[in-house]
Amino acid sequence: MSFSRQIKIAPSILSADFANFGAEIRAIEAEGCDWVHVDVMDGHFVPNLTFGPPLVKAIRPHIKTVMDVHLMIAPVDPYIEAYADAGADILTAHLEAGPHIHRTLQAIRGAGCKAGLALNPGTGLDDVGHLLDMIDLVCVMTVNPGYGGQKFIHSQIEKVRSLRAMIGDRPIHIEIDGGITPETAPLMAAAGADVLVAGSAVFKGGSVENPAPYGDNIRAIRAAAEAA
Repeated sequence: MSFSRQIKIAPSILSADFANFGAEIRAIEAEGCDWVHVDVMDGHFVPNLTFGPPLVKAIRPHIKTVMDVHLMIAPVDPYIEAYADAGADILTAHLEAGPHIHRTLQAIRGAGCKAGLALNPGTGLDDVGHLLDMIDLVCVMTVNPGYGGQKFIHSQIEKVRSLRAMIGDRPIHIEIDGGITPETAPLMAAAGADVLVAGSAVFKGGSVENPAPYGDNIRAIRAAAEAA
């Protein structure tokens, strides 16, 4: 994974057909996505339950781009190795998920993955500065984590702008997760984000049998973001 600040679209498979993950992943990649975003939820840190390591391992062979695994779980540390072994390229843990985030980030890198740090909408940037040498990505949640299809929280735009200034020329991606559409994508790109996670906005209107709408949706989000 070479570093670049070009806009990357990372569809969330939370919005895909769960009975058809392999075909869905091949379809979104064929239609032009850059990364594949996998939302791991534990029903404890967030109010939903999704994918364990065996599912992540099962879909790994279908992903030819980047497998971006977002751990919305607490505790995180006992599961890092399992998700790394399952094939994650990036493992993102929440700042709020435990008392020792520095140790968690160390463990993620130690397991051979790129380390991501996720921030809930109510979390500020005060603690991020001390972690910048430990991270490859900051994921700013623009909805409260736990389920798809929520409304975008506009107060996060200013947070992203401040984060971009804080990062400077370090090779750290800024990822946005939640409520990304062709309307909100340019707001985030203009603030400094380069990875846009989109679920319903990518998968709406299409299917494995009719994947062309996936491509139309990806291109619409990318074009809106790049125009900003």
